[in-house]
Amino acid sequence: MRYRTIGTDPATRREVSVLSLGAMLFGSATDEATSYAILDRYVEAGGTFVDTSDNYAFWVDGGQGGQSEELLGRWRRSRGVGAEIVIATKLGARPLAPGTSYLNNAEGLSAKVIRESAERSRERLGVQRLDLLYAHIEDRTVPLRETVEGFAELVAEGTVGLLGASNHRAWRVERARALAAAAGLPGYEVLQYHRSYLPNRTDMVSELDPDGEPGGVSGDLLSYLRAEPELTLVAYSPLLKGAFTRADKPLSSAYDLPSAPRRLAALREVAGQSGATVNQVVLAWLLGGELPSIPLVGASSVAQLEESLAAVDLELTAEQRHRLDTTW
Repeated sequence: MRYRTIGTDPATRREVSVLSLGAMLFGSATDEATSYAILDRYVEAGGTFVDTSDNYAFWVDGGQGGQSEELLGRWRRSRGVGAEIVIATKLGARPLAPGTSYLNNAEGLSAKVIRESAERSRERLGVQRLDLLYAHIEDRTVPLRETVEGFAELVAEGTVGLLGASNHRAWRVERARALAAAAGLPGYEVLQYHRSYLPNRTDMVSELDPDGEPGGVSGDLLSYLRAEPELTLVAYSPLLKGAFTRADKPLSSAYDLPSAPRRLAALREVAGQSGATVNQVVLAWLLGGELPSIPLVGASSVAQLEESLAAVDLELTAEQRHRLDTTW
């Protein structure tokens, strides 16, 4: 395994593995025994960066979520896991009542919600401090200053370490960070967005935003990351839920761009040259790019996890990376 540092403040920054494990379906669609086996193997391989959310996975049973955090709490206690494993969680998109969703009844990002939801997450996870806490989705019904100050209060109290944002417009991230900086408060340092080798169309109308999909890595966000190298990008769904390799999971219309066939051909060519799988090439491309990302991978079996773990040691040649980067 390899590692990198996220965050800049010596009091809150953490060293994490360059491959993050998503626990979205642990404790719900993925049963406890399988979840434990995946987590155990990830840690055995040197993995230290686990991702969850307070609303995972409400859609499985029509509830409000919390199953993933609860399972991680039980796993931590059963294995004696301490601060060596960094667990990131999110708030803001938990449904306020069973049978609803973040689209019509989200908890939001008020200072009250931030405090109460963070406390519930700490209880479920069995931790005194949340290593990394994200604002999961935007909440434009609350003044941004209130959200910024609400998160900063928890950092000052020591119950939260690093702050992050997911599925936010780049301008909203920058505005929040500017408010924090002007007030001498901690701001977002980790950004979690969807990124893969195939770019996705961010212009398509989204359930979250009529102006397009805010959760995908856009040109604006990439430009922002180049200008702010202290920020960390965590890339979720890098393997497109199996669509690179599984005939039963075709690519969605979000990837229907003229470059897609050529980029898929380049992936297969590089995979053949390197003796790796297409999925491993995608992860290696993300890990070692000019703007390196931390791929966030899910797994429903140990075998799936093993494939992703092997990508950490896959070194693409300069020629292979050039082929991948310049194919459009």
